[in-house]
Amino acid sequence: MPYQSPPHTRRLALTAQGFGGRQPPALVRSTQVNRVIERLGLLQIDSVNALVRSHYLPLFSRLGHYSPELLDQAAWSQGRRRTLFEYWGHEASLLPLSMFPMMRWRMARATRGEDIYQQLARFGRDHQDTIRRVLGSVQQLGALGAGSLSTRQERAGPWWDWSEEKHALEWLFAAGEVTVAGRRGFERLYDLPERVIPAPILRQPLLSEAEAQRGLLKHAASALGVATERDLRDYFRLNPVDARPRLAELVEAGELLTCEVQGWKQSAYCLPQAKVLRKVEASALLSPFDSLIWERSRTERLFDFRYRLEIYTPQAKRVYGYYVLPFLHNERIAARVDLRAERALGRLAVHAVHEEEPGLDDQGMFTLALNLQRMADWLGLERVQLNCQRESAGRLRVALAGIGCV
Repeated sequence: MPYQSPPHTRRLALTAQGFGGRQPPALVRSTQVNRVIERLGLLQIDSVNALVRSHYLPLFSRLGHYSPELLDQAAWSQGRRRTLFEYWGHEASLLPLSMFPMMRWRMARATRGEDIYQQLARFGRDHQDTIRRVLGSVQQLGALGAGSLSTRQERAGPWWDWSEEKHALEWLFAAGEVTVAGRRGFERLYDLPERVIPAPILRQPLLSEAEAQRGLLKHAASALGVATERDLRDYFRLNPVDARPRLAELVEAGELLTCEVQGWKQSAYCLPQAKVLRKVEASALLSPFDSLIWERSRTERLFDFRYRLEIYTPQAKRVYGYYVLPFLHNERIAARVDLRAERALGRLAVHAVHEEEPGLDDQGMFTLALNLQRMADWLGLERVQLNCQRESAGRLRVALAGIGCV
């Protein structure tokens, strides 16, 4: 099933990622939130809060103005409103409960010290007494954060300078012996799975590793539209040794098709029902951790757009800015915008605007201005503050003034 045209490939990818449907609903309800997450398969969690925590942004990009409480309820509420769980999907992630059975093989491997960070695997081998003591505290006391269990006297240092109790909780989490019941601020609160995950989910028969991996690859293919082997296994962080035979099995069974994409060096895969679609007309500011663009080499192949997050780059060496959101506009990534939510001042600060060749026309710049205004409204900020002196910013300033946003 060859795809001769790169635009067709982009349309498949954008539609698969939830950008090719109808206009966003006027009032977003939990049904729409859950539908998007089921389509994507997961939302990546990240601690950076320069704008808003990253897992909230993909829903805004696809649904527009929605209440973040809908995601909080789906992820961390008790009872029937909870539809998500936390685990290692594509890094730390929120996943639909329906995918819990497909992650249990990964939990079993973690128990054996496989496919997890070496430091955590060593801790699991050497500190079972601490792990059992911490698990006993969770069993007895219920949802706990690492801070409430720590016996360390000195202050914690940088990331990974964890207490023994935090290491124990993270090992138990990777092994599936505890899960995340909720969050206090951004701190995880851990509890037993049987007190968090619905019983019908826990009672489902165990899948073999091969069954689970095939399921994850099929979900990745559905969420990506068309993808190389590396794209597919990266989506849920499968290693090549596992992914390659599973892909061959899916192709042999007719559940995936191989295809060629003009300009791609590698062969690609798609679902049998994939078809060429009409042009996608969508505009959105994208999280750096959005599943549309998180695999950077794929982003370059799809959009001819080289993107690197510069948070950890020294300021003097940054090219585009600290927290830069790509701007998707009508099948192109047409610009990138360095944004910050200055909540104390009630404003969305635009520190830099960079257009991508061939640039944005007047309508495109107006659409970018609308997206910035809508984001400010969603974040509860009163206005957009444009701090950039580039030529692109001058045009954006005119567009923002035209909608009364500066």
